Amino acid sequence: MTTFANPAALLGAVGTDLGITEWLEIDQNRIDSFARATGDEQWIHVDPARAATGPFGGTIAHGYLTLSLLAPLTAQLLDVHNVQMAINYGLDRVRFLQPVRSGSRVRASASVTSAEVVNLGVRVGVKITVEIDGESKPALIADLIVLFAGTTPIAPNTTADTAKETS
Repeated sequence: MTTFANPAALLGAVGTDLGITEWLEIDQNRIDSFARATGDEQWIHVDPARAATGPFGGTIAHGYLTLSLLAPLTAQLLDVHNVQMAINYGLDRVRFLQPVRSGSRVRASASVTSAEVVNLGVRVGVKITVEIDGESKPALIADLIVLFAGTTPIAPNTTADTAKETS
């Protein structure tokens, strides 16, 4: 876990490796719950018997299930203090590179790619990779954007250097 004193401290974090999360098992119950919540109950996700004879040899997690795990996985990597709220601002790029089979374990690694002052705080770009235990190809790679709104306003012209002076 990488900790920052406040959102302004993120301005100097571009290029920072945030580390690796704990492994998280993607079991059939999680997949079934996601299928019910989203209405995507395609057989490759929820029918183990049929999926066993399908192209993946068993059920697989929805790509969007894996994507939805970015928020809790990122929370294991990045801790910003003196924040009123953190907002999922969006994604610039997402690639699903390999399916996650039921029973697999995944974990994430990430690095800060950008940070800039915006109206509500600091908007941060994070490149995050979700890997599958025992596999050489990751499940997904995404460019995540998070807005950290601080407890005190940040001047629009704040830079990494001036943020250090005021931290």
